[in-house]
Amino acid sequence: MSRILIAEDELRISSFIEKGLAAAGFTTVTVSSGLDALDYALTGGFDLLVLDIGLPGIDGYEVLRRLRAEPSTLPVIVLTARDSAEDTLASLQGGANDYMAKPFRFDELLARIRLRLTDAVRVAPALLAVPGLELDLRTRRAIVGDRQVDLSAREFALAEEFLRNPDQVLSREQLLSRVWGYDFDPGSNIVDVYVGYLRAKFGAARIETVRGMGYRLR
Repeated sequence: MSRILIAEDELRISSFIEKGLAAAGFTTVTVSSGLDALDYALTGGFDLLVLDIGLPGIDGYEVLRRLRAEPSTLPVIVLTARDSAEDTLASLQGGANDYMAKPFRFDELLARIRLRLTDAVRVAPALLAVPGLELDLRTRRAIVGDRQVDLSAREFALAEEFLRNPDQVLSREQLLSRVWGYDFDPGSNIVDVYVGYLRAKFGAARIETVRGMGYRLR
């Protein structure tokens, strides 16, 4: 199930989009400021961002600029009341994948979201790698150094999250949401257990514990 981040500070509009996307089978998270939009977008936990330009804090143009500077390839559809040719050009040149002016028809927005998600799948990398460690997403093989190691389906999914976000601290809550897809009891140690499994196969120093925050692939 695709996860859509909605950055919109008008409650009436964000609620309208949320309800429509939920009915279409998507999971949504809504934020109302530019800084929150950027923070959430950079977690790697979303498949597409619907972005308003007129956000408080930092505007949508700045969100785009910082997002692409990371760099992030998260698909972005700009949805804004600014409908001049200059605004359209600024959005697309700034890294947006699509642009829609308000007022808008939801069925058109939905069609564009599905199109951009399809585009993202087509260009998704088949190989994730850091020095000494590779994951082949097509064959589901893991290579450590010059040897192949066997991973269970859950171990592979956890390893994929780490390799998609190298050198980034991932909290236990983020890993639970992305790998297991639902919330466990806060006292559950399932993430720690599976990190232990990966350390045994990748090398103990490969995944670092960041005290009070989570884990980081080195």
